[in-house]
Amino acid sequence: MSAAPYTPIVATLAYVMAPGGREVLMVHRTKRGDDHHMGKYNGLGGKLEPGEDVVTGVKREVWEEAGITCDSLQLRGTINWPGFGKQGEAWFGFIFRVDRFSGAPHRENDEGVLEWVALERIPELPLWEGDRHFMPLVFDAAVNQFHGVMPYEGGRLTRWDVTVL
Repeated sequence: MSAAPYTPIVATLAYVMAPGGREVLMVHRTKRGDDHHMGKYNGLGGKLEPGEDVVTGVKREVWEEAGITCDSLQLRGTINWPGFGKQGEAWFGFIFRVDRFSGAPHRENDEGVLEWVALERIPELPLWEGDRHFMPLVFDAAVNQFHGVMPYEGGRLTRWDVTVL
C-alpha cells in the first residue's frame, strides 16, 4: 500500500530590497482578524495560480501587494513547510530576493502596513519562528541557494533541515 501523494500548496515569497540593499520591504500583518499571520512581519507573496510559473507568480504577488514591478530578482531557495497552514495543510514555497524594482511601493495593502525594515532590525520583529532560520540565507551573498524543510505542528516549528548550495 503506497502513501497518499504529497500535495502541498505551492507559493512564492519575495524579499524586496531597497536601493543600496540595506533595507527590505515587509508587510506588518495587522488588518484581518482571521489572518493566520496576524501581528507578524512577512515578505510579500502568496499562492501560485494555475497556469503560472513561479517567476510570473512572484511578480504578480509583488505587484498586487505593493504596486511595484520586479526588474531584477533571483531565486534564493525553497522551503517545504508540512503542517504550516491554518488547518495544518502543507505549503511549499519558492523564496526570492528582488534586487531592483520600478515604481513606488504602496504604504499599505489589504493585509497590513508596508514598511522598509533595516536588515539588522529583522531579529527584533515579531516573525514566524522558522523565519529566523532561513531569512539570513536570503540576504547572505555567500549562499548560492538553500533548500529546506521546516515542519510545523500546532503553529510551532518542530525541526529545521537545510541544504545550502
